[in-house]
Amino acid sequence: MFSNISVTQEIQIEFGGELPEWITIKKVEDVKRQNILELDLDSGEASAIALALENEQVLLLIDEKKGRGIAKKLGLVVMGTLGVIIKAKDKQLIDSIRTQIDKLQEVNFRISERLVNQVIEKYEK
Repeated sequence: MFSNISVTQEIQIEFGGELPEWITIKKVEDVKRQNILELDLDSGEASAIALALENEQVLLLIDEKKGRGIAKKLGLVVMGTLGVIIKAKDKQLIDSIRTQIDKLQEVNFRISERLVNQVIEKYEK
């Protein structure tokens, strides 16, 4: 779905395991910017936003509400996990949004049932 996916080392550490080979790990150049962002966000979100700001025409994949708000204020285009699932359904890469949401919930991905129902109602055909 995406031509290039990059994360920071902080995100890799938060992930806690080996990343797929198609994910590139990049270093944030402007560490001061990242440190400032870490005043309000955890290191993963802060580093992701800092890295996104250093690149052109980037889509930032981020779920945490506060981080999404800050990223949008900084002019970044953001998408969350549900947005990725919807896009995958639109491109016919998956059969069911509900199945993917169920898998997320099995690994304790937090999402409101209200939002799940809205997404299912609007996009699941």
